[in-house]
Amino acid sequence: MLFIKHKYSTEDLIARCKTADRKAQELLYKQFAAKMMAVCLRYATDKMEAEDMLQNGFIRVFQKINDYRGDGSFEGWVRRIMVHTSIEYYRKHHKMVQLDIEESGFEQPVNALAASSLEAKDLLSLINQLPAGYRMVFNLYAIEGYSHREIADMAGITEGASKSQLSRARTILKQKIEQLEGKQYEYAG
Repeated sequence: MLFIKHKYSTEDLIARCKTADRKAQELLYKQFAAKMMAVCLRYATDKMEAEDMLQNGFIRVFQKINDYRGDGSFEGWVRRIMVHTSIEYYRKHHKMVQLDIEESGFEQPVNALAASSLEAKDLLSLINQLPAGYRMVFNLYAIEGYSHREIADMAGITEGASKSQLSRARTILKQKIEQLEGKQYEYAG
């Protein structure tokens, strides 16, 4: 992993960015770009789209940097901007499908996800294979911790559609995990 060495603390860089210091913006970008790219990749259909989301997100970070008051983690603040920017990008460039199913079964746990012996990278790979709308809702709910109401507001869908897409994402993931683990068992036997 590449660590950026410079003489400024993150707090110093933030203060300098608030004065529109280009060098400080560059250093802050370099400090957080890799982590934020990982966030954008979860919402993008490919690397180029994630790079667009990342650039748009950092433009917004620097436009809103004066709004950051130092309450909580700066990285968390940047991450929220990246998530919101990625969702806006997605909404602008992709059509969200409204899927509603009955309320029962929305929050059923998928034991295969919890009990899986898969590595984190393998699970992330499976998540990235989900259809775009399912992947976005799954990431927002299961990874970012947003409620269905918040997801509905961000994605421009109904709460029921958010719940439905999460349920379907979990079902697909469960099936994929069971298939992979079945293959792993075959190889081990």
